[in-house]
Amino acid sequence: MRALLTTQSLPLLLLLLQPLPLQILMLGGYLGSRVNLSQDFLDYLDLLYGTGPTKPPTENTFLQNVVVDKDIPLNHYDYCNIQMKYKKIHSRFKCKKEHFFLRAQYWDLKRTCNSVLVPCKNGVKNCHKGMKLMEGVYCNLTSGVRMPGCEYDSFYKVGYILLICKWEGFIEHFPLQLEDILDKPDRRYGGRH
Repeated sequence: MRALLTTQSLPLLLLLLQPLPLQILMLGGYLGSRVNLSQDFLDYLDLLYGTGPTKPPTENTFLQNVVVDKDIPLNHYDYCNIQMKYKKIHSRFKCKKEHFFLRAQYWDLKRTCNSVLVPCKNGVKNCHKGMKLMEGVYCNLTSGVRMPGCEYDSFYKVGYILLICKWEGFIEHFPLQLEDILDKPDRRYGGRH
């Protein structure tokens, strides 16, 4: 053993300093039940290294990712860069090409889910159109591929929202994705309110 340490010290040292594989940590096989990892940390590891399908969205996910409070004015020039990083909006750490933030009450959004279905941006009749004008910000990716290198342009918008909703059970549905904020029609050119 002594000959091994004196002749192969650097490779042996590097071998001993390798971190434990995350798969072993996640399964708890190596450390057993002595380590109590929080569910949030395990979810984070799954987000980073998981190969399976993503978790289905929930009401809380929508609220955290789309609805914003009044900390920063919506017309701030760098709004999207600030909020996208603060709220950690990404798809497995890849930049999202576009995203919307909305300043609205959750119950108004939930009421929108009870409105008539209209065509979404892609033409499929799967969206609900809001009945009230709402304020929001449209974020458009200008550069970057992976977080934190994503850079966005921010566009303040006032208009009617297009919302995709998801059924929960048989009687209740909740907002799933903000598809678009339609520009407020201009009455001077014959548009209707």
